[in-house]
Amino acid sequence: MENRIKMLRLAHGFSLEALSAQMGGLVTKQALSKYESGLSMPSPVVLAKLAAALNVKAAQLWAEPTYQIEVVAYRKKAKLTKTDSAHIESRFKLELERRVVVQDLTKSTPPPLCVQQFSVDTIEQAEEAANQLREYWNLGQDPIGNLTNTLESFFVHVIEFQTGEDFDGISGIARDAKSNIKATAVASRGNLTGERQRSNLAHEVAHIVMKVGAKMDEEKAARRFAGAFLAPAKTLLQEVGTKRSHLPMRELALHKRRFGMSMQSLIYRLHELGVITDVYYRQWFQIFSRQGFRKAEPLPLPAEKPEWFQRNVLRAFAEGLLSRAQASEMLGGPVNGPEESSLVSRREFMKLPMERRRQALEEQARRLEGYYHELIENDDIGGGDFVDHK
Repeated sequence: MENRIKMLRLAHGFSLEALSAQMGGLVTKQALSKYESGLSMPSPVVLAKLAAALNVKAAQLWAEPTYQIEVVAYRKKAKLTKTDSAHIESRFKLELERRVVVQDLTKSTPPPLCVQQFSVDTIEQAEEAANQLREYWNLGQDPIGNLTNTLESFFVHVIEFQTGEDFDGISGIARDAKSNIKATAVASRGNLTGERQRSNLAHEVAHIVMKVGAKMDEEKAARRFAGAFLAPAKTLLQEVGTKRSHLPMRELALHKRRFGMSMQSLIYRLHELGVITDVYYRQWFQIFSRQGFRKAEPLPLPAEKPEWFQRNVLRAFAEGLLSRAQASEMLGGPVNGPEESSLVSRREFMKLPMERRRQALEEQARRLEGYYHELIENDDIGGGDFVDHK
């Protein structure tokens, strides 16, 4: 129980003191700390208030987690505070858990997931791992139009966080009680350009699918994998050539749009494939620095939006697998738009007894009677002949 309360608290970004305030000061932060460590148990009244503050049902605070979430990689800068780091990790675990719950509700069966399937002991093997994953997913060698949709179709859930620049990405695995892998997930910042977002997501996928040897730098291997996954060598060399001593900025911008990669990543990729020399590579990065492109490139690509979770939560709600409250909690807002709410209201109305429906219609007619009289007197109703159809 203590792990559950703490995970939910951190996922909401609450300190112990803030959670106490959220509960109206019903209990102290010291008492909350004891609940989390298992040294004390909350009373039924406190438990109900605690559940309400964490936006869950009280039973969810007692229940053992159905799934075990394992963080595979967490890329963050050293200046990211310990509190913010714990918040992101706990939020990630909660979001992945929710996706697995929806998977099970909708009986969505993922294909075999490639968790640490590709052994990587050299940088060349990282390149090969990207090719093997493309082949396994039957993606061919063409650029991937929408990376987020592609990953979600293979149950690599994509999660985005609105955070500062100190967070780069996180990846993880969900297992059931028997340690069977249920799903994987990758997360990145939600305020990135499309090219940076795609690079981050591909990088996190690398951490999931590769099993990197002890002597290999895992971050370098993941970077090589990401470049090869987004821009397969065969296709890139066909379109750019095997040797280039000059590459116009305009051409590079076209390749950026074609492969969905930043110009800097493309130059890096062309250098590692031996298309451009060391000298020309350094010249390009000098240009990027002078132009201020290291932080903000021209012609940014639109960010991709994950849709699997929202789509399937709405499906589960429509099929009666989730209550309105559960679906709204998962989505962080109301389930129905105005038109849907009107339809639901009409359905609820039709379930009423005939006498109650008649009374409701009469009440509505009385309320509108004065309004219609005013319209007729002011001639606000459009003209035209009335035809009495017998």
